[in-house]
Amino acid sequence: MFKSIRTFIGAKNFETSTKFYNDLGFIETVLSDTLSYFKIDENLGFYLQKAFVKDWVDNSMLFLEVEDLETYFTEIENKNLTKKYANVKLSNIVYNDWGKEFFLHDPSGILWHFGNFKEL
Repeated sequence: MFKSIRTFIGAKNFETSTKFYNDLGFIETVLSDTLSYFKIDENLGFYLQKAFVKDWVDNSMLFLEVEDLETYFTEIENKNLTKKYANVKLSNIVYNDWGKEFFLHDPSGILWHFGNFKEL
């Protein structure tokens, strides 16, 4: 019955964020001058808007579950996004009771959680 769920996120600088998400490995589909769809898998994606509302962007978080967190972390680290883009921050992997994750702030400050859950 259901096929996907997609969120909308804003960008302080649309062009910079567009480049960032392309460098991160997402595939962009330009929908208009102010909206792009970025996907990482057939049914996993989000809309990036040329819109910035500070309170909204400062409180936006996304969680992307990955199969092999350590390998994906190394891939992200090797892209040197923290050097290429101002305000981009990458944490180390954190181990929790429920699983493990690392964090990545995009150029606008949106917080991404990349993680995987413990097998039950």
